[in-house]
This record gives sequence, C-alpha cells and structure tokens, in this order.
Amino acid sequence: MNTRLLLKQTILSALVLALFGSIGADGAEVAGPSESEFVDVKSVAPTILVELRYATPNNFTRRPLYRAGMPAMVRLSVARRLAVAQKFLEKRGYGLKIWDAYRPKAAQAQLWKAIGNHAYVADPKDIGSMHTRGAAVDVTLVDGSGREMSMPTEFDNFTPAAMIDYRGRSPVVRSNLKMLQKAMAHGGFYGLRTEWWHFCAADWTAYQPVPDIQLQVRAP
Repeated sequence: MNTRLLLKQTILSALVLALFGSIGADGAEVAGPSESEFVDVKSVAPTILVELRYATPNNFTRRPLYRAGMPAMVRLSVARRLAVAQKFLEKRGYGLKIWDAYRPKAAQAQLWKAIGNHAYVADPKDIGSMHTRGAAVDVTLVDGSGREMSMPTEFDNFTPAAMIDYRGRSPVVRSNLKMLQKAMAHGGFYGLRTEWWHFCAADWTAYQPVPDIQLQVRAP
C-alpha cells in the first residue's frame, strides 16, 4: 500500500476514535464517557493527592459525613481541568491536594444545619452547592513531596482570614496562594470570595445537582 495513503488512513482512524470512541472485539462501537459523567479524579490525574475531610472526623463537625472510602468524584470535564492545573504545578515543583469534591445532598444539608450562613455554605433548598453538581473542588497546594504548603488558614475557616484576597503579612503565604490561584485559573476554574480553597468550573451551571445516590463511577 502507498505509504502516504496508509498514513492518511491511520490519521483518519485516530480522529474517528477520538471523536466517537473505540471499537470493541465484535466490531461494535464502544462509546467513551461523556463530559458530564462522574469519574474518580485519580483515574484522570493520578498524581493529585486526595484527603476528603468529610469522609473523616478531621473537619469542623468532628464526624464523618461521607461513607468510608469515598473517592474524589467530579464530572469528567472537571477532572480533565484538574489534570491541566496539576501539570502546571508539577512543572514548578508543586501539586494539588483535594479536600472535597462531589458532595452528597444529605451532607450538604448537614453542613447547612451546622453553619446556616450563605457566605460559607449553600442552602440545599436553593440552587444548592456547586459540589453537589460535581463541578467544584476544595484544594490546597503541596510541594513535590506531598507536604502541604503554608496557606492563609486551615480548611473550613469561617473568618475573614479565609478570604480569597489574602491580606496577611506573610510573603510566603501570599506567594503560595497566588501559585494555587494561577494553576486553577490555568485549568479553567475561578475562586470563591470567602474561601481561598474553593474553586469551581466556569461552566458549573451546565450541570444539575446530583442527590444522594450510589454513583456508578468508571474510568474514562
């Protein structure tokens, strides 16, 4: 076969697979996951660290709100954006650690009951949290060894010190926060005014809240 023709056919086949999925052993087309499907973040960006605080007592409620072993789940499009942010950081000797991702509606209701402040927790009876849509994450910055970097506050600090616009005196904290913000913006996220750790996908309104169901998560 002509080498140039073979090359064209190979390129065309690759484009078809990228657009429409792969082909199974029986010749049938195997569709890939949609951008809105839920996936485990680690299946898309395996080097991102995960420490879901609400799956442990290490949160302000002092008790687990998630089932044990729950993975960090987000929409596929969000996971891919996190992978972009992670690559940005890895080139500079840093990385991401996820403190929260998808949040079941029941857990959101418990947080609202505990805080009841729109500045920090979304009322599940209104539009709900971006977390319940699988379109937001709570993250922090780690170094190349996975150690958490100095940031403005600890997670879930409900004081003005947690504002996204850091007003403290530490140049190290300011630099770390700016690095995190640059990486997340590079991945297509924007921050929340009252929580330096909270970032949501720019198109979060495209996804509906998902209630308390057992999500069928698969690798992309």
